[in-house]
Amino acid sequence: MTGAVDARPIEARIAERYATLSPQERRAADALLDHLDDLALYRAAELADLAGVSKATMSRLFRRLDYDDFTQLREQLRALRSSGVPVTIDGTPSIEQHLEAETEHLHRVLHSAEAAIERAACLLAASASVTVVGLRNSYPVALHLAQQLGQARTGVRVSPSPGQSLSDDVVGLGPQHAAVVVAFRRRPPQLGGLLALLREQGTPVVLLGDPSGRRLAHSRDVWLECGASTQTAFDSYAAAMSVVAAVSARVLDRLGADASARASAIDASYRLVGEIEGG
Repeated sequence: MTGAVDARPIEARIAERYATLSPQERRAADALLDHLDDLALYRAAELADLAGVSKATMSRLFRRLDYDDFTQLREQLRALRSSGVPVTIDGTPSIEQHLEAETEHLHRVLHSAEAAIERAACLLAASASVTVVGLRNSYPVALHLAQQLGQARTGVRVSPSPGQSLSDDVVGLGPQHAAVVVAFRRRPPQLGGLLALLREQGTPVVLLGDPSGRRLAHSRDVWLECGASTQTAFDSYAAAMSVVAAVSARVLDRLGADASARASAIDASYRLVGEIEGG
């Protein structure tokens, strides 16, 4: 590559090109996303082995993603962070650079996922109950979504509940219920089994995560992809929180007068009990 340095992170490049990749290139791309946190520690041949593709396929993918070769990708990753450990390398990016990255994530999801946001809202408004699952880094997003949905409707809970396992909360959910699974990277291994259980029970699933979670999405799921990578030592969930606000607002609109009455009753209760400041 020549000219200006292309600072787009690898997950953004994969998201842009994923639909045009061959099946083998997609396998290679999925492997890169799976090992995003420690990608710089591998050699290109090792990544090809992990993906089950040829070295030629992996090299071709790098070029499709606008890298000269794996060395260029590795240098970019080292400049961002060498692993999932929150360590900044080569200084902290400016606030302007951080703003550009956040704006790109928001622009991409709120434009490309508009139809998916509408499908998710329709599902969450119509279901008998909503269980929102979030583990590790995904828990704050899941908790916020459950809190917002709870303003508009009854039967919303976040899982796992204190002292409970995931199975305690999701066994028995069926087609009349809905589950939202928040699945950002550094996911625990049981997430795949959880999704399999939900689908076996016929439970509709809304899957919300960063590009590395795309491979977990089933054709029947509503998939909401939110970029989270930044040039700092930490991921950002600004795009995910924006999607939470968009989905929750649409659920409120779909439920109409009942939702408005519930929100008003909750607000009145806050003030009666003294749980919020008067305004």
